Amino acid sequence: MSKVFEGYERQYCEASASLTRKCTAAAALQGEKLKQKAAEIQSGIDGAEALIRKMDLEARNLQPSIRADLLVKIREYKSDLNNLKGALKRVTSINAQQGAREELLESGMADTLGVSADQRSRLLRATERQNQTTDRLRDSHRTMLETEELGVSILHDLSQQRQSLLHAHDVLDEVDNNVGKSRRTIGGMMRRMDRNKWIIGLIIAVLVLAILVILYFKFVH
Repeated sequence: MSKVFEGYERQYCEASASLTRKCTAAAALQGEKLKQKAAEIQSGIDGAEALIRKMDLEARNLQPSIRADLLVKIREYKSDLNNLKGALKRVTSINAQQGAREELLESGMADTLGVSADQRSRLLRATERQNQTTDRLRDSHRTMLETEELGVSILHDLSQQRQSLLHAHDVLDEVDNNVGKSRRTIGGMMRRMDRNKWIIGLIIAVLVLAILVILYFKFVH
């Protein structure tokens, strides 16, 4: 495993444990203290997301056999981070509802202030809509980060494929050059073989002629 990945993983595990403790502590807070703690937790979640993106990029640079196991880990960390986001959302949502109810109670009895049940209901619905809008904005931000992460990953894969194609092209050029050299070598060998055939044939002809001359002089004289 890459030491760089291990470093990011260690940082994420520490951040996750810290965020879990903070979410537990935030459940007991209210008002401004809760807002400050929630902002602190959200900042920590953003940092944890950045670590996961770094782990993902580092894993995609490793060998396929190692990369598969690391990507499984990354998916588990993403699920863990989503659980932390859900915990923060529940804490802030419950506090927002309690704050809305307390605000109504502090303002006095509904009859005294002339606030009807319908008006209280509209106020609660408005608070819920505001919370939903905030959640949608966070989801959009998370989707944008995931899309950015996917784009970086695709560009990295395309770059690797381009390098592979360039390497394959170089290998083909080298093979083509070697084939050309082999053809020239074989052609030279064939020409030498033809030349040697003519030389051997000429030697045989000379030997036959010499034998005939010897026989001629032997039997005639």
